Amino acid sequence: MMSSKAIDDFLQLLRTSPAGAVFNPWWRVDQENDISRNAPQIRRKQLRAYLCERLGKARLAVIGEALGYRGGHFTGIPMTSERILLGRNKEVEIEATRFFQTITPHRTSKPKKCRDGFSEPTATIVWSTLGQLGLKPQQFVLWNAFPWHSFDPRHGMLSNRMPNESERSAGMPVLKAFLKLFPCKQVVALGKIAAAQLEELGVDPYYVRHPASSGAKLFRQQIAAFVSALI
Repeated sequence: MMSSKAIDDFLQLLRTSPAGAVFNPWWRVDQENDISRNAPQIRRKQLRAYLCERLGKARLAVIGEALGYRGGHFTGIPMTSERILLGRNKEVEIEATRFFQTITPHRTSKPKKCRDGFSEPTATIVWSTLGQLGLKPQQFVLWNAFPWHSFDPRHGMLSNRMPNESERSAGMPVLKAFLKLFPCKQVVALGKIAAAQLEELGVDPYYVRHPASSGAKLFRQQIAAFVSALI
């Protein structure tokens, strides 16, 4: 069974992110939006706890496209918003005291930016759907084919953009290392970009519609059909 040292080695892989309009939440400070200079350490600690608690337990890996500013940018955890992390999302029935078993969750965005913490539609849909389908939080693990946050330089940190081809290539070693950490037999690709990245690594994922851009209904139908065979 893999140890927490494997997680620490994995976190080190995240340290080197592409140059340009890419934010690294675990190793960099968002000068404009972070609550304090120790925000990266908080996010790193939260990602570490999240992954450690799923080692050897996760049965399903869900791979998205890229980190979002309303999600992992401030929590450090893919497809997980501050409101989910802090138990403030009414659609996701998980309390802050139950999110982690080993640490206390914290927000890292300034309250004046978003009083109750940021909420991400994709995160809400993914977490609420998997919970409603009967999966416990430790039974699934969320990640992104491009692990960092690619933003639009014209709109600043609080924006998202699709990572370009060279950026996606830079994320491949991290994705490969993640799949080694979590060798789940069941891998779901959230959208076409994630599917293509996984296929390039020799993984044959179960493809589902990304819930963004009016895709929520189809996503729920497709993921429900898949998960029902697991439980």
